[in-house]
Amino acid sequence: MQAYFEQIKTFMNLDMSPGAKIVVGMSGGVDSSVAAWILKNQGYDVIGLFMKNWEDDDDSEYCSTRQDWIDVVSVADLIGIDVEAVNFANEYKERVFADFLKEYSAGRTPNPDILCNAEIKFKAFLDHAILLGADGIATGHYARTRKVDNKAQLLKAVDLSKDQSYFLHRLNQAQLSKVLFPLGEIPKSFVREIAQEIGLPNAKKKDSTGICFIGERPFREFLGRYLPTKPGHILTSEGHVIGEHIGLAFYTIGQRKGIGIGGSQVGSGDAWYVADKNMEKNTLVVVQGHGHPMLQFSTLTAQEASWVSGQIPEVNKNFTAKTRYRQADAPCQLIASQNQVIENQFLLNFTEPQWAITPGQSAVLYDGEVCLGGGIIV
Repeated sequence: MQAYFEQIKTFMNLDMSPGAKIVVGMSGGVDSSVAAWILKNQGYDVIGLFMKNWEDDDDSEYCSTRQDWIDVVSVADLIGIDVEAVNFANEYKERVFADFLKEYSAGRTPNPDILCNAEIKFKAFLDHAILLGADGIATGHYARTRKVDNKAQLLKAVDLSKDQSYFLHRLNQAQLSKVLFPLGEIPKSFVREIAQEIGLPNAKKKDSTGICFIGERPFREFLGRYLPTKPGHILTSEGHVIGEHIGLAFYTIGQRKGIGIGGSQVGSGDAWYVADKNMEKNTLVVVQGHGHPMLQFSTLTAQEASWVSGQIPEVNKNFTAKTRYRQADAPCQLIASQNQVIENQFLLNFTEPQWAITPGQSAVLYDGEVCLGGGIIV
């Protein structure tokens, strides 16, 4: 265990040495709990903060925060820190959920966790922590930071299977300069070991999955509460009508299950995939086979670019990128548009075609282990 602590110390934010007042975002899960314990163990002045970001049907079986709060209080008591709860539900609805609905209404597939990190966990939460007199904040994210030439870099976690830099790519220099990621240097399996060894009450708690306000509930059921259905034709790539969709907002590029044409006798018998959505004509285009050409893309355009350093990376240099979280890094080049990169828009040219690149998702650029930033795919 001591060897890991030495690694952690090496990569801690040097502007916040032991003794600094750190507010830790605690969700009730094992990751944020161990992060708080590590900081307390290393001599930081630690306060726990539980964020309530969602209130609609919060007492349901899918998205209850009651047990999470109980777990936070139990952990805080065991490791000997104060803890408070703060309600960011209004900020979340205005800054994250409203954008989520707008994007789905436009036929895109957004990633609200990325916006939540940029607008809530590392903005509203950070602002609140500073008001409490904190020197910085910490979370249980699997990522790392380091300072090079007086600039903060965002790095992948050592445990690449848990790396969450993809979700953090919109953080800027002001935010990263105030953040600690205690888990970035250690594997997830060891985090569980620490939790069990020190007797955390949530040591065996299952990791949360999915979007916090949806939880484990059926996604289409949830979305249907907020967006109207608008049926239209399902077409093959040749233009043949083979079914009816319930509304383009309820489908995403590359989707295989739940299209509603599983029993169709049209075509080769291979599985059907969503390949395109025509918002103007309200038609859903589907193709057969995972390798269909309409699901392969060699280039993409992204907008709302956000660069960690505050500067556009070098154009025409070889990088790698992810167009979705659980994807291996794909070699690519950042290319210019009309001999220059527009400040808030960029293009990527991939060495090998990428499967089902999806508008609304984020394209995140890497230079080795360094996360450079990214943008929203259009």
